[in-house]
Amino acid sequence: MAANEVDENVELWKMKKLIKSFEAARGNGTSMISLVLPPKSQLPQTNKMLADEYGTASNIKSRVNRLSVLSAITSAQQRLKLYTKTPKNGLVVYCGTVITDEGKEKKVNIDFEPFKPINTSLYMCDNKFHVEALSELLESDSKFGFIVMDGSGTLFGTLSGNTREVIHKFTVELPKKHGRGGQSALRFSRLREEKRHNYVRKVAETAVQMFITQDKCNVSGLVLAGSADFKTDLAKSDMFDGRLAAKVIKTVDVSYGGENGFNQAIELSKEVLSNVKFVQEKQLINGFFDEVSRDTGKVVYGVDETLKALDMGAVETIVAFEQLDTNRYTFKGSDGSEIIRFLNPIQEANKDNFKDPATDQNMDIIEKMPLLEWLAEEYKKFGAALEFVTDRSPEGSQFVKGFGGFGGLLRYKLDMSQFMSDEDEDFYYDSS
Repeated sequence: MAANEVDENVELWKMKKLIKSFEAARGNGTSMISLVLPPKSQLPQTNKMLADEYGTASNIKSRVNRLSVLSAITSAQQRLKLYTKTPKNGLVVYCGTVITDEGKEKKVNIDFEPFKPINTSLYMCDNKFHVEALSELLESDSKFGFIVMDGSGTLFGTLSGNTREVIHKFTVELPKKHGRGGQSALRFSRLREEKRHNYVRKVAETAVQMFITQDKCNVSGLVLAGSADFKTDLAKSDMFDGRLAAKVIKTVDVSYGGENGFNQAIELSKEVLSNVKFVQEKQLINGFFDEVSRDTGKVVYGVDETLKALDMGAVETIVAFEQLDTNRYTFKGSDGSEIIRFLNPIQEANKDNFKDPATDQNMDIIEKMPLLEWLAEEYKKFGAALEFVTDRSPEGSQFVKGFGGFGGLLRYKLDMSQFMSDEDEDFYYDSS
């Protein structure tokens, strides 16, 4: 999978985590502000709106609620001062006082630029944060390419979400089959085949111009459509770029050419387009299972083993269940060093009794962080790719139940038993 696709998957996972935490947050009264600004929004105009809201909120009768709302508006104004203009993907600001699980009040002030453009404009003062605009970003908007090819011309188009775009088209005049016999029949047939061949060549060359950017395919999948054998000839042709051939996810028969054929091809491909992410996930996990079954030594699983291999620079791709419930604890050793421990919920019950392996004394917890959050920030430092998978497919469910939902594909064969000591089975030392 291309690096930019992996990065987007990680950003999607981060957004899911953020939305989940915001959805669960509740406040006291209407003291939680949700502010969403689309790209090119005018910040002075937004600041004026917040100033007007401040004046209105000053009239709230309840003293506690009034102070909370005024505090949240002030925080939102302070956050906007950090920006001279709206970022290119827009801006999201959440400010307010939330009630924690322990019943205590906690101030939340966060601002960030979404990882892709957000087209919603929103200001809401409520007892919860409004995350609907962020949820829309999670909907898969992978871009798919279409080549609609028949005897009168070819259309190149893309589909992203509900937006379709014709990026190029050209017409062609091909000779019809020659019905008369005689000495000229073979010559006409040869000319006809030559022109068809040149037409396929032109389509193949144009496809590279349309769908290859910086030596990489710029679409998640490619659909070949047409009303004759041209699409099949293109798919089988040596002239069709291998990078594009690998991305062909469906070949469909359509009754028309041009834009009508494009619309028909989209309808006929809907099911396979919606399953592309699902298919990619299955291919990834099946590749993992294949390495295990062939005993190649190029796969590792389990949290401690995978992270040990990662620290050695041996992991090419980390495969992680997106809801993995393991935390990364940093303990302070007796000599002042930091000792890292990865604990699942069962092990966490005993976290206060963990002892320094050198002195057998209890250790203080310095930091606790979800393992996946740490990985999402640090994986690039190890030169690895990070792929999140679900348990919604049979393969994903087997990966979670049989391998703990965490493993890695290695760059080279590695026998982890040589590197894991008894001490390593209990503790993992951070090389940094």
